[in-house]
Amino acid sequence: MKKQYLIMVFLLVLAGCKGDRRYHDIGTTATQDSTDVLWDIAQFQKTLNGEFRDPGHSPLKERDRKDFRGLDFFPADTLLRVVARLERTPGASPFAMATTTSRSVTGVRYGILHFTIEGEEYRLNVYQNPEVTSRPGYADYLFLPFADATNGEETYGGGRYIDLRIPEGNEIVLDFNKAYNPYCAYNPSYSCPVVPDENTLAVPIRAGVKAFSPGK
Repeated sequence: MKKQYLIMVFLLVLAGCKGDRRYHDIGTTATQDSTDVLWDIAQFQKTLNGEFRDPGHSPLKERDRKDFRGLDFFPADTLLRVVARLERTPGASPFAMATTTSRSVTGVRYGILHFTIEGEEYRLNVYQNPEVTSRPGYADYLFLPFADATNGEETYGGGRYIDLRIPEGNEIVLDFNKAYNPYCAYNPSYSCPVVPDENTLAVPIRAGVKAFSPGK
């Protein structure tokens, strides 16, 4: 199967390694039949696990990859797949986005996602990287890093990421079931963007990839 998922376009990979940037297509809408949605989530999990088993793409240390039996996911939750209103922020200035190492990457806030979970309203910023969006095929890439109340216990302490594409209109499907860990959650040799403070949700988001436990 052709690989469809980009595991974090902003990742700064190990010295001397080529970063194979892959992208997943957002092919579902929040109005789809629940069976289709669950199938889509299952395909996301299957593809992600396949990449982690592949020595050419896996961020796992060799000893962890040999023992790898699959990532630990929360049960799929269609209530955590929402339609967000995209408020674009044209003219936003580039800034230095901190990473888990001394390096930094350039980020530009593309817009703000406004959405509701269980009747409560929330907002998260989405970003772009000028170097990445200048590449063929990546002009519409959006990067969503976020933290939530599960971090450090049920999920990776540094937060998680979601890949998105710019929609034609002002609505975008935000599926937290497709939240994944940065590579540095598996291997400290990677340098990963730190979640900006303003992208912290006070509620637990029990969807997507859980914290990594080697050998599980």
